[in-house]
Amino acid sequence: MERKSHMDAFGAVALVAFALHLAFNQVVIKWTNGGFGPVFAAGLRSTGAVVVLLIWMRLRGVSLTVPRDAIPAGIFSGTLFALEFMCLFSALDFTTVSRASVIFYSMPVWLAIASHFVIPSDRMTGLRMAGLVLAMSGVALALLDRSDTTASLAGDILALTSALCWAGIALCVKITPLNRVPPAQQLMFQVVVSAPLLLLAAAVLGDFIRDLQPVHIAGLLFQIIAVASLGFLAWFWLLSMYPASSVASFSFLSPVFAVILGWLLLNEDVGPKVWMALFLVAAGIYLINRRPRSV
Repeated sequence: MERKSHMDAFGAVALVAFALHLAFNQVVIKWTNGGFGPVFAAGLRSTGAVVVLLIWMRLRGVSLTVPRDAIPAGIFSGTLFALEFMCLFSALDFTTVSRASVIFYSMPVWLAIASHFVIPSDRMTGLRMAGLVLAMSGVALALLDRSDTTASLAGDILALTSALCWAGIALCVKITPLNRVPPAQQLMFQVVVSAPLLLLAAAVLGDFIRDLQPVHIAGLLFQIIAVASLGFLAWFWLLSMYPASSVASFSFLSPVFAVILGWLLLNEDVGPKVWMALFLVAAGIYLINRRPRSV
């Protein structure tokens, strides 16, 4: 398929489905933590993703070769990837999907702030500044809301750290030689580096196996195949097909879907402050990613 100059119906449906897919993954992580220690599960996910990606790249004839000058940035992005998912899996062990998702999906906020200072062509505009204020207000509201008995400050901080690591990965790709590396190799860097780091961390930071049931194994396989490998490749494909700003504008849907799914599937008690925080973060992300129409 040739690259599109604008978003069409197929792209819109695919991006809505992908946002729902990512939101459902938060629920799956929560489920999976019932059978595996969270850091160990994250390590197994990266290990399995290495295998799936190797098979996919071999079948598609995709080379593993990358420019030598991109290797340090690739290792750094993989280290951030390990920290991101160590924190996210642990956050979902401490707190609800709804709270963790509102905070975790604030990533575009931190990326916009960092990009303003290090990328001259990506300065703040009035519209993006308004979105930044809205989104940061939503994150602050979520962090300060202690009315929910399931709220965990440790979980909130871990989710925020995970969002910052995610933003760091995106910025690393933008400003280092890694931006010349094809998406499949970028993803391979992240899972290859993160797998041993997470498995080593699991030996120090937590348990390996809990009350393991078939549903937990199924959840882990879903994360390996449908999210950590083929899911992210589908995301990169959509980025290659449609304008980046149009693709990014759909990112506000993921926290919305995650809160709804946590409420529907896990019977989470989502209080009015969480709904308000969700609205502020989603609206802020939309404004940050929105680009003025050309006249």
